[in-house]
Amino acid sequence: MITQPQAMATPTPDPDEERRRIQTARLLAYRDDGPLAHALAGKIGRGLPPVPATLVALLAIIGLIVAGVLVPGPILLLPVAIMLLLVLPTAPRNHLGRFDWLTPPLLRGTEFLTMIAIGLVADAPRWLLFVLVYVVGYHTYDTVYRTRQSIWPPAWVFHAGLGWEVRLLIIGAGAAFGALTPVLAVLTAYLFVLFAVESVTSWVRLDKSSAQAGADAEQDLEASPEEAMEQANGEAAKG
Repeated sequence: MITQPQAMATPTPDPDEERRRIQTARLLAYRDDGPLAHALAGKIGRGLPPVPATLVALLAIIGLIVAGVLVPGPILLLPVAIMLLLVLPTAPRNHLGRFDWLTPPLLRGTEFLTMIAIGLVADAPRWLLFVLVYVVGYHTYDTVYRTRQSIWPPAWVFHAGLGWEVRLLIIGAGAAFGALTPVLAVLTAYLFVLFAVESVTSWVRLDKSSAQAGADAEQDLEASPEEAMEQANGEAAKG
């Protein structure tokens, strides 16, 4: 007996596994790790638990501020070193723990606090610090808004945006060498252009795609049954 070949069944993905994969991808995107964190992620093993490590870094930096340890000079690299030593090793984690969703806000808050503390001690213009915090905050908001609609920013944006770790290294080095104001100006202008252009371009491209899809659907709805039949027959003949 000749039988028709049976199509191989496509395995159905486990819903729980897919949910964990998406959750991990979102939290890692919200962290805004840069090239240094991605380069080290595969070389430091399992890594540290993200929430305790980031919380310890935040408390340590607050302690430095309250104790008045931060003064103009190389000591301003100390809070950056604390961030790198404690938070960088959390990058390899899958962020599936019960409280790991706290990592992105803790990390972003610690980054902003470190920026502001270094900037104020180094006597950088406050308006420039505000603009830098706003630019990075906008990038974070844009990332969250996109991923909540299953629209993922391209990976190159996170590398080009330098990530929290490289941004803090640049700011700390600028403050340590007494050149924080020009460093902040260049960094802020670069990030503003990068994030603004990429975001606007991506949303415009998405709007055009949505508009084209809507126009195609409307055209299909307006076609008469005879036209639809002729179009279907024409496509079948071409096939």
